[in-house]
Amino acid sequence: MEPSIYSYSLCIALPLMLFFGFYFLLAPTPEKAIFNNYRRSRRIMGAAMLLLAANYSVHFFFGIRFKDANFAILMNLSTYFLCYWLFSSALTTLLDRFYITKRRLRTHICLWILFSILSCIALLLLPKGGLRTMATCALAAWLVIYGLFLTYRLLRAYHEVIRIFEDTHADDIGAYIKWLSIFTYWAVIFGVGCGLLTFLPDEYVYIWILSSVPFYIYLFLCYLNYLLFYEQVENAVEDGMTSEEEDLCAPKPEQTPKLETPSYRAEMAEKISGWIDADGYVRSGLTIKELSDELHTNRTYLSEYIKTTYGTSFRDWITGLRIDYAKRLLVQYPRLTVADISERSGFLSPSHFIRLFKENTGCTPVKWRKREAE
Repeated sequence: MEPSIYSYSLCIALPLMLFFGFYFLLAPTPEKAIFNNYRRSRRIMGAAMLLLAANYSVHFFFGIRFKDANFAILMNLSTYFLCYWLFSSALTTLLDRFYITKRRLRTHICLWILFSILSCIALLLLPKGGLRTMATCALAAWLVIYGLFLTYRLLRAYHEVIRIFEDTHADDIGAYIKWLSIFTYWAVIFGVGCGLLTFLPDEYVYIWILSSVPFYIYLFLCYLNYLLFYEQVENAVEDGMTSEEEDLCAPKPEQTPKLETPSYRAEMAEKISGWIDADGYVRSGLTIKELSDELHTNRTYLSEYIKTTYGTSFRDWITGLRIDYAKRLLVQYPRLTVADISERSGFLSPSHFIRLFKENTGCTPVKWRKREAE
């Protein structure tokens, strides 16, 4: 391989990694206590970035890949193993503030040390041949399985938070953390790919380096953008968790006949019908706790009533009502803009409104209005 291609790829990646790492560690964030978890996550991510930058620096300044390929592979595998844990911990912490514990930290550090020792034995002490190849393949498989396990845990936390949002909030709060899901799937492809690309012949190693550039740029921009919405998301998580705890203390629906009595269901139907007729659902920021207080009922009963009666989550139910309301506005007030209708219907933004309207009807609000006018 031409050393220049390899060197140029490191020249591009290394400064970016250093900048991102130090920015995540040192850049100021709002002083509010609610941002403590965001700061913790960003510092963990910064540590992971600087660890990768240190790896790149050894490759760049010492050319270790050309002096001892096995040692370079050993260093890469050990670095990736630890970075898998740091990356997943940083992202999972954004969803679960109690994720990092002393016991979990000790467990993963011990796993990393064990993996590094076994990698050293396989790559530096075993003689060349079938045994070394088998041991190296086993280590690569371990790295992939470890990464997939961390991914599963992260996605489980993500879907749990999304479920809480859908059961407790009318607004599409989950849209603010969708980047976590996108980045996680990308990280699986990139992370597993890096673990395999480290075994590439020398003439293709630069692919491994350059492929990291768009990956980390996307991560950096997502963290910056998320800062704008973090407080709203964290408050929604806190409200949802509080509601979940209240549900645990409340009687379970199956333990009480109240939900099953015709009088209760008739009473709830009448209350909700009156609330719908008053267009109460267009209030932005509506939560199921607020609605249960307004209807003078228990949040647990109301949630169960919505699921059994309408067969959907609280958010999807409110979204359907808002879409129907927006359709009436589109027909009755042809001069209203999409932004005006979005605001009057209670949606977070015109972009959210257009996306949800298209999912519901198969076309944009403008096309739907034209079709109805014909």
